[in-house]
Amino acid sequence: MNDIVLPIDKIRGGDIRYIARLISMVENGIPERIAVLQALQSKAALHDSIGKAHVVGITGPPGAGKSTLTDKIAFELRALEKKVAVLAVDPSSPFSGGAILGDRIRMQRHATDEDVYIRSLATRGHLGGLSQAVCESVRVLDAAGFDTILVETVGVGQSEVDIVRCADTVVLVSVPGLGDDIQTIKAGIMEIGDIFVVNKADREGAERVVREIKAMLETAVTNGSETRFSELFQARARLSGDTGQREAKSVNMDAGAFHHIAAQAHGLGNMDIPPVLSTVAETGDGVGELVKEIQKHFHDLEKTGFKLSRRKENIKWELKDALSRHLLKGLEMNQTSSLLSELAESVVEVKTNFYDALDRLVKALKIETSIL
Repeated sequence: MNDIVLPIDKIRGGDIRYIARLISMVENGIPERIAVLQALQSKAALHDSIGKAHVVGITGPPGAGKSTLTDKIAFELRALEKKVAVLAVDPSSPFSGGAILGDRIRMQRHATDEDVYIRSLATRGHLGGLSQAVCESVRVLDAAGFDTILVETVGVGQSEVDIVRCADTVVLVSVPGLGDDIQTIKAGIMEIGDIFVVNKADREGAERVVREIKAMLETAVTNGSETRFSELFQARARLSGDTGQREAKSVNMDAGAFHHIAAQAHGLGNMDIPPVLSTVAETGDGVGELVKEIQKHFHDLEKTGFKLSRRKENIKWELKDALSRHLLKGLEMNQTSSLLSELAESVVEVKTNFYDALDRLVKALKIETSIL
């Protein structure tokens, strides 16, 4: 037991060597990490050091300047005397399977700062813009006493939105000049943001992208679309007493995700939508305002109680994801793998149908479920 207690004390004390060692164990899926993680999250520690960190996801398309922006955000947070950790999810090397360390190269100025920890994690083929090890690594860094954990995803497309399952606040970064502007505002990626940033705002077309994002968000509000910010905005309006002006313009609004509209009597007025900010990460322009909005969002989550409810949903997702991986490992066992091949052959040769084969497989894995 002593060989577990000592590293735990070191990790809680912020010892970078032990933190790095444990995250390496997490990334490589070493079974011995479980005992360390369990000790790290023991009941005695839960109220003292677990769950205090603000987890900020920074996501967006490739080339949007996420790494440079993350670097500048970390710099602003350090000016506020926050202890900052950065998890940069990089593409995997096709040869070693490790992370291609592009993001860490851009953040070299933090290398001598003991209160900044930067770690690259390889995707290792995991879809969704995140590494499978990210959520466990976040818990390690949280227990180590970091105030803010920045999770920068690998460049995402239209459906890789797993960051919402790990972060308290999601910053969605866009950039002008990506070609078809419709690609920037497709709902599959836009509906996950808490804060929207148009980076490289010194480029031509940046103001147009800001207007288009605002228009998309306003359309979501008037149509009653369900977004990541819907329920939070409802709760915030109740707490501020704005619900007295709730005169919904449509049944959809009333039944769905209603957001307070500031001037109902004068048409749509100024809509309560997430902030849409402009930044130039290269020079740091606008990053201070972005950090203020990030902190304000976390304050709103705490004030409304949504911090706990979001984290509950995140843990539910992570438990289901872990269960799925265990079940897949079960399929790889010799006996089950043979059954899988046998059932596949039976379906192809029309000796049985797909659903009977699936039922046999479920029973073999001793899963209690029903096939809809």
